[in-house]
Amino acid sequence: MRIMKNSLPRFTRSLLVTACALTCLSAQAVTAVIAITSRDAPGVGFNDTTPVAPVGGNNGTTLGAQRMNVYRYVADIWQQSLQSNTVINVSAGWEALTCTSNSAVLGSAGAWNIWHDFPGGVPGTWYPQALANKLYGADLTVGNPDDGSGYGNVDIKTQFNINLGKADCLAGSSFYLGLDGNAGSNVNFVETLLHELGHGLGFSVLSVSTSSGKRIKADGSDYADDGLPSIWEGFMFDNTAQKSWLTMTSLERKASAINPLKLAWTGANAVNGAVMLKPLPVVKIATSVPGVSGLYDYNGAAFGPAITSPGALGTLAVPAAQSGEAGPGCNAFNTANTMAVVGKVAIISRGGCTFASKVKNAQNAGAVGVLLANNVAGVIAPGGADGTITIPSAGITMADGNSLKAAVTAAIPYGSRGKAGTVTSSWGTDASRIAGADSLGRPLLYTPSVLASGSSVSHWDVTASPNLLMEPNINADLGTILVAPKDLTLPLLKDLGW
Repeated sequence: MRIMKNSLPRFTRSLLVTACALTCLSAQAVTAVIAITSRDAPGVGFNDTTPVAPVGGNNGTTLGAQRMNVYRYVADIWQQSLQSNTVINVSAGWEALTCTSNSAVLGSAGAWNIWHDFPGGVPGTWYPQALANKLYGADLTVGNPDDGSGYGNVDIKTQFNINLGKADCLAGSSFYLGLDGNAGSNVNFVETLLHELGHGLGFSVLSVSTSSGKRIKADGSDYADDGLPSIWEGFMFDNTAQKSWLTMTSLERKASAINPLKLAWTGANAVNGAVMLKPLPVVKIATSVPGVSGLYDYNGAAFGPAITSPGALGTLAVPAAQSGEAGPGCNAFNTANTMAVVGKVAIISRGGCTFASKVKNAQNAGAVGVLLANNVAGVIAPGGADGTITIPSAGITMADGNSLKAAVTAAIPYGSRGKAGTVTSSWGTDASRIAGADSLGRPLLYTPSVLASGSSVSHWDVTASPNLLMEPNINADLGTILVAPKDLTLPLLKDLGW
């Protein structure tokens, strides 16, 4: 599952008047207030009267009431973390979003209006409306007519998938509406909404097209080489180009957005908090095949048991392709593959079905773990949900996957009499590197080699350990604390001006 984002703010506005500058900026900041307004039709979404039993601390007795209770619970968490004199207005709705039986867009949220050149902000710089209001000291939309939508002046617009969990929409995995984190095989809506509101508050590159590197023009009409930067860009530093995004050309920004593990966040709050990140987790490989033994980077899957390092894993095995399957490991294993993987760690390439489906099929065949190899260059963090998976699994690069698969075959002649040679694995860490940070300890932004529209650059990198709320996947081990040593969401927002 991938969390999708709107890549374009719908409306852009600038404020050139200064009448309120002195009185608004002198107001003392207070704890933020978040107002949630439903745009759902009668009987739909928040207005759904389907009876439900209370679950996980959510005492609502209708589906609609439980949905709103989660919104309020998450909004309260954000309120306690932020200061602003201006109410943060959120327009919320439940809609039919893109789905298949094994994948779905969970939802999205973003700043609905962005502003530049207002008193209190950096001149010539785009800001999301909620942050712009906070810095200005008042609501910048006052006096502006609505665009006819009914939510044209809101700070944040959210939408979530009303069909999630149905047969044709990530079958069997609906939103879990409890407040206790016990989502099991379902999708934890508290964490999903906490993540999405983070984007709406400003955790996003906002005004840059990552596919072209161009920025939104000052009049909001289009992307262009001479568009204005966002406040986000001043804290982005590419370690290859040795440049900030502020000083890059459009083509340089385009290249930086697909430069894996090289784009660092330089804001002092997040950098100071990044001491929470742990040594890089690795798979330790041992074999007699020359040039193969060593440390291989991995990212733990969002499902299944937590990986303990150091810890045992097992002997590697490679299941063969099976006739009629949509992709490697997508069907129940045949007799030959079952014999190959039983008691071993299966290496299975990405593609054709969900990561969880592949791991479940391997588990059913008797595998004790799975390494999921990417099918394109770059790292992967296997997302998904399945509460019945009991074996560990992790994502590795395509190059490492190919190397380890070849080594399984190449190891056979290195065995002793009557016993073939093997490739063995265990969980470990590389103390010389920090998971999710560069060599200077600065946290890394998500820049996979293949652009993930709406996700690239606007998340923490998936290599971070422990997992962070604002990675592109919702991981099972997240909580609701937004600061170090648990998380880096709020430190980054404070770097922006919150």
